[in-house]
Amino acid sequence: MLDLRLHHVSIVVTDLERSVAFYQKAFGLERLPRPPFRTQGAWLDCHGQQIHLILYPQGTYRANEAIDNNDVHFSFHTRDFYAILDHLLAQGFHEGPDANDPMRLYVLRDGPAGFPQLYLRDPDRNVVEVNGAP
Repeated sequence: MLDLRLHHVSIVVTDLERSVAFYQKAFGLERLPRPPFRTQGAWLDCHGQQIHLILYPQGTYRANEAIDNNDVHFSFHTRDFYAILDHLLAQGFHEGPDANDPMRLYVLRDGPAGFPQLYLRDPDRNVVEVNGAP
């Protein structure tokens, strides 16, 4: 296998500061310096890897309001899944029945992957997974 490591994931957002606030509040990511590219954006640090938010006011093709874990998504890994779940619950996320609620979590404690997973949406309906994979 080639010596490759994930450097960053880019995410299209329609309101840059709203999305920066979401990723800082939900996941505690810190903003990094960013070169003056032609497009506006923000870089966030995740333990040496990066999330790049790219401002694109037209948004993406994603029209589905509900969480769809089969849609394009990226995943954070954690060694303490339930601490992250508790943190998100304390931030106002919940496992309520309304699939269209932007604060809804879809949680698979004993899912088919063999490790716990949760899914949520950012303000632009990008699907984010957090898992406790070994």
